Amino acid sequence: MWRPDEPTYDAFVLHLRTAADFPTYLPWPLGPGWAVSDFAVVAEEGGRPSATLTCVSGTSELDGPVDALVVAEEVGVGLGARCAGVPGGDPGRALGDTPPVVRVRIGSALVPLWSVSTSQDVEAPELDRTVLAGEAAGRWLWIVLRPATAMLLMRDDWILRDVSGLGPSLVAMPFAGPGPGW
Repeated sequence: MWRPDEPTYDAFVLHLRTAADFPTYLPWPLGPGWAVSDFAVVAEEGGRPSATLTCVSGTSELDGPVDALVVAEEVGVGLGARCAGVPGGDPGRALGDTPPVVRVRIGSALVPLWSVSTSQDVEAPELDRTVLAGEAAGRWLWIVLRPATAMLLMRDDWILRDVSGLGPSLVAMPFAGPGPGW
């Protein structure tokens, strides 16, 4: 896994180069006061990428500081589960058994996302984060929101964009760190 020491424009360019044609999703456009606070790529040494991670950090009136982490990964990589703090490598077989809790837009597609339990204890679930997962373009898509109440930021008009092809627009993108621990 490649992860920069600090989130900067130059490091993000290297991230995109390392990720090659693997999607790097960010909420788009970034709201005022929000910045890219972390990113990473999983790939075998000199090999094909199998996962990307981005995190944006900002504030909301209701929650104060918020982190929104997005992971796109091939089946079995496990980066999304690691970041979400859930056991196993994939979101689980229960996805799709109920209606999705939210849909996000990626390009022209609405991608359904389901809630993933963050606790083994049903009586006392952990409420420090909300974890959502689904499938986009044949890969797992995870969104981890901290704190859990930041789920209220998710709306059906929430847009994720693969920023790997943005070009000059990336120059104006704000970067700030340090990123959240995962």
